[in-house]
Amino acid sequence: MGKQLNRREFIKIAGMGVGGMALASSALKPFSLFAQPAVNEALMATGSGGATPTYCEICFWKCAGWVHKKDGQPWKIIGNPDDTHSNGRFCPRGTGGIGAYLDPDRLKTPLIRVEERGKQVFREASWDEAFTYIADKMQQIKEKYGAESLAAFTHGSGGSYFKNVIRAFGSNNIAAPSYAQCRGPREEAYLMTFGEGVGSPERTDIANTKCLVLIGSHIGENMHNGQVQEFTQAHMSGATVITVDPRFSTAASKSKYWLPIKPATDTALLLAWIHVIIEEELYDKEYVKKYTYGFEELKKAVRHNTPEWAYPITTIKPHVIRQTAREMAAAAPSVIIHPGRHVTWYGDDTQRVRAGAILNALLGSWGRRGGFYAPVKAHVPKPKHPPYPKPKKEWRDALPGKYPLANLSLSTAIRDITVESPVDDFAIKGWFVYGTNLIQTLPQPELTKKAIQNLDLLVAIDIMPSEITGWADVVLPECTYLERYDDLRTSPGRIPAIALRAPAFEPKYNSKPAYWMAVQLARRLGLSEYFPYERIEDYLDYRLKAVGSSLEEMKKLGVKNLPLEEDLYFLNGEPYEFATPSGKIELYSNTLAEYGFDPIPRYEAHEEPPDGFYRLLYGRAPMHSFGRTTNNPVLTELKIENEVWIHPKVAREWGIENGSYIRLENQDSVISNKIKVKVTERIRHDCVYMVHGFGHTQKQLHRGFNRGADDTQLITRVKTDPIMGGTGMRVNFVTFRKEVA
Repeated sequence: MGKQLNRREFIKIAGMGVGGMALASSALKPFSLFAQPAVNEALMATGSGGATPTYCEICFWKCAGWVHKKDGQPWKIIGNPDDTHSNGRFCPRGTGGIGAYLDPDRLKTPLIRVEERGKQVFREASWDEAFTYIADKMQQIKEKYGAESLAAFTHGSGGSYFKNVIRAFGSNNIAAPSYAQCRGPREEAYLMTFGEGVGSPERTDIANTKCLVLIGSHIGENMHNGQVQEFTQAHMSGATVITVDPRFSTAASKSKYWLPIKPATDTALLLAWIHVIIEEELYDKEYVKKYTYGFEELKKAVRHNTPEWAYPITTIKPHVIRQTAREMAAAAPSVIIHPGRHVTWYGDDTQRVRAGAILNALLGSWGRRGGFYAPVKAHVPKPKHPPYPKPKKEWRDALPGKYPLANLSLSTAIRDITVESPVDDFAIKGWFVYGTNLIQTLPQPELTKKAIQNLDLLVAIDIMPSEITGWADVVLPECTYLERYDDLRTSPGRIPAIALRAPAFEPKYNSKPAYWMAVQLARRLGLSEYFPYERIEDYLDYRLKAVGSSLEEMKKLGVKNLPLEEDLYFLNGEPYEFATPSGKIELYSNTLAEYGFDPIPRYEAHEEPPDGFYRLLYGRAPMHSFGRTTNNPVLTELKIENEVWIHPKVAREWGIENGSYIRLENQDSVISNKIKVKVTERIRHDCVYMVHGFGHTQKQLHRGFNRGADDTQLITRVKTDPIMGGTGMRVNFVTFRKEVA
C-alpha cells in the first residue's frame, strides 16, 4: 500500500481536487471488467454499413457506443459492452443522439450580425471571413484593453480547443457554468474535508452499497447512465434507500424511506443525523480515531442539534430521523450519503454539502467498499506546446477578497465584471461561448443580456440556434459529435480506460468540428505552435502511439480497458495521509476558520415564501439534457413540454385544474410563458416544481419554441455562496396567473 502516500500529487486535477491515479503503460492490453471480448465481432458486423465508435455528447457521462448505418444512412446507436460507463446500454438521451444529427433546425453556416444585438439579423459568411472578423476584433481588444479582457464559457468536449486558444492569447478567464451553477460547492466541500473532490463521474460505489441516502439527488431523472444501472443493482440486492426530497421523485418511489423535507432545511436534518450517530456512538470509532481531525469539536458543536430540535424546522419526525440514522450505521461502512450533482440551492451550499461529507466520514465510508472508491485514470501523453503567457490580471483581481476558496473561474463573476468592473484597469470586452446557452444557463438572464451589450465581441460556437446565438456577433456552426473526431475520453472511474470518438458521417451543411475551428483561428492569431498537429487524426494517433496503441486499432475497439493496478478501496486500517492541512479527514476545518467561515457547518434559517407564493424548485427529465435537447426530433417525441407540479390542496384553493394551463409570476413580477399543470400529491404544499430547459424564445427552434415555461426566467434573485461563489437559485418564489392569453 506504499503507493497510497503518493496520491497527493494527483488530486489537483483541473485545480478542483478531483481524485484520480494516473496510470501509464508502454504496451496497452485490453481488459474488460465484464469479461466481454475486446472486439465484439457481432456488433461490428451489425448493419450493412458497419459500425463506428463514438462516445455520447448528449450529457457529460460520455458513454461509449457504436453508431450503425444502413445504406449509408443513420440507423441506431448502441452501447459498447466493454465500456464501464454504459455497460453496453445507452439511456434514452444517448439512443436519441441520432436526432441531433438529423435536426433540420441545426446551424448550417457561419453568420455575422448586421444589426444591433438581440435583433437576430445576420448575414451568411464564409469561414475565412468569420475567422478574419474574430481575429481582428481580438487584436483590437488586446491592444486597447489587454489580452485578459477576453473570456470563455464552455460546456462540452470541443471547449478544450477554444480554451487552448484563449490561454495562448494571454487570458485565463475561462469558466464552465457547471462549476458556479451546479457542482462547485460539492467539490470544494469534499476537498476541504477529504483533500479530494468527488469527481465526474462520481466516485460513489453504489453497486456495492448497503444503504444509499439521496438528499437532493435525483437518480433516474438526471439519467446518469452508469449510476442509474448501479442504483438498480443495489436496489435489487436489497440495499436500503433513503430519499430526502420535497417531491416524490422516481428514486423516492424505490426507497424504503421517503422524507418529504421542508425546502431549505436540509442542513438541519444532516446535523440531526450527525447528532444521533455521535450521541448513540454509532460512528466507526476506529476509523474516526485513526483518520479524522476535530471529532471533539464536532461533538460539542452538534450537542443541541437533536431530532426534536430539527423536527419543527424540517417537518421530519424525531423517530424517523433516529430510525434512518440507525439504518445508515447498520450498513456502515457500505453506506453513501450521496454528494448530489446540482447543489447550488440557498447560498450556504458548501457548508450543507460538507455536513453530508462529515456524516460519510463518521460512518467510515470514504475509501471503503460500498462507500466512496478511489477512481483511476489512464495516462495518455499529449504533444507538448510552448508555455502559455502569464496573464497580468484575471477575474479575481476585480473581486479582491471575494470567494476565497473558489478553485475555478466563476461564470457569474465574469458576467458581473462585464456589466461593470469594480476596478478601473480591468474590463472584459470579449466572450467566446462554446456549447452553453448562457441566457438559460446563468441565473438573472436580464443581467446576462446587459453584460452582452457591453461587449466588443461575442462569438457563439454551437450546433443549434439558441437564445445566446441570437445575441452573438459571430455564430460558428459546429457539426454534431457523430460527424467528428474529438479528444480521447480518459475519464476517471473504476478502471483506467480510453474511448475513441470517430466520425460516422460527413459534416452536414457547412458545419465544422471545433478542433478545426480552433486551429484555423490560432493560425490567424499567430498561435499555431499551440496546436502541434493541424489534423486531429494526427494528434490522436500521436497520443495513442505514445502508449502502444494507434488510431486504427481504436477504430476497431472503440474502448480499451487497462489492467487495474491500484486498490479501489484504500482505507482499511492502513496508514494514509490526506491532502488536507492536518493530513486527516477534517471534521473541523481550520482553513474555513482562517477565512472567517464556520469551521463546522451550522444551520441558518432561510427566507420563507410570502403569503400566496410558493418556493420554486426545478430539476431534470430522463430524456432531456437541460435545454440542449428540447428541440431534438427524437427526444421531443418523449417529452415536448414541461409541467408545473402543484399540490391538490393548493390547486383547490386557487381553482386550478389538472391539465390546464397557467402562468407563473415570481416575487419580482416576472411572468412566465404558459405551462401545463400537474396536480399531484407527489409535491409538498409549500413549493412547486418544474423541469428545466423548456420555454425557448428562439424562433429558429421549431419544436422547442414557446413549449412550456423557462424556470431561469423566473430566477431573478440569487444568494451567492461566500465560500466559493456558487449561485443559490432556490430562493425564488412564484404565484399563479390563471389567464393564459
